[in-house]
Amino acid sequence: MEKDPSCGIREHLRDVPSGKFLMIRHPLSGDVCIRDFSDAALPADTKLKTETYMLYPGIELSYNYFLGDRFRFHHDHKNCVLSIDHCCHGRIGWKMKGGLSLYFGSGDLSFHATDKCADSEITLPLGYYEGLTISLDLSVLKDTLPEPLSDAELDVCALCRSFCGTKETAALPASSRIGHIFSEVYVLPEKMKRPYLKLKCQELLLFLSMTGPAENTVFNSFHSEQADTIRRIHDVITSDLKKRHTIEELSRQYLINTAALKSVFKSVYGMPVASYMKQYRIMKAAELLRNTDQSISSVASEVGYESQSKFSAAFKDIMKILPTDYRRQYL
Repeated sequence: MEKDPSCGIREHLRDVPSGKFLMIRHPLSGDVCIRDFSDAALPADTKLKTETYMLYPGIELSYNYFLGDRFRFHHDHKNCVLSIDHCCHGRIGWKMKGGLSLYFGSGDLSFHATDKCADSEITLPLGYYEGLTISLDLSVLKDTLPEPLSDAELDVCALCRSFCGTKETAALPASSRIGHIFSEVYVLPEKMKRPYLKLKCQELLLFLSMTGPAENTVFNSFHSEQADTIRRIHDVITSDLKKRHTIEELSRQYLINTAALKSVFKSVYGMPVASYMKQYRIMKAAELLRNTDQSISSVASEVGYESQSKFSAAFKDIMKILPTDYRRQYL
């Protein structure tokens, strides 16, 4: 049975009240841990937490745990800081300076200069996000690199230009090599975090310097107005699951061509429309099976399946268990 990844994120956020943003910092010197709540105004249903480890002068890594729908984010920045983000669970989108939006999801890497997101709107299409951010201060690193990176003659400024120098933001889709680098960093014991993260940060930068964006399929940012349209479409198709919409119908109604609709929807929500709606319907059905005594046929009808047999097959495909057996676990 599929495990809900948001459960682990909620556990990380158990010490954060609703509507609050907790920031934890681990400086380079000593074992001091600095905890502070941001005074940023957040929606009441939003919880945010970042835990930052200083690794070297000019390099820090932050774990990010977010729950919510949409919120504004502001931070002070330098023009010469490159942000590399890895998504572990969920999806996230930034509406950045200049009207660009960039979305990425589980296993993906994104790149942008931090001045592009200094005052941005962040969207969590699935309602949750867990990931990490590596921040590189190029003004420091151009003169002082950690020894393994300096031995490799790594040029961090050239690395920044190669991934987002012209388009300002970019992302690399999940791959086995990226997965290998990050496979253990989310489950480290506290005493091992800083030394292990130092090694993994070096490994990532060396990997990126050898690989370069030309050898990967890079997916790019798009205009924020398109993302806004897709979110409106999402609200419509998920508001009444008994009704099924066609791509052509939605295209005409929202004045967006079918190719753009399908492409941007997949960028924002991580799946084609049909696959996303199948999963959305089954997750809603699972919620009804857990929390109500409705019959299987009634649940099937409520989430848009006229045939109980087709519903059961779809449920097992997504949840790896039949709906009757799933409900039995919660009796």
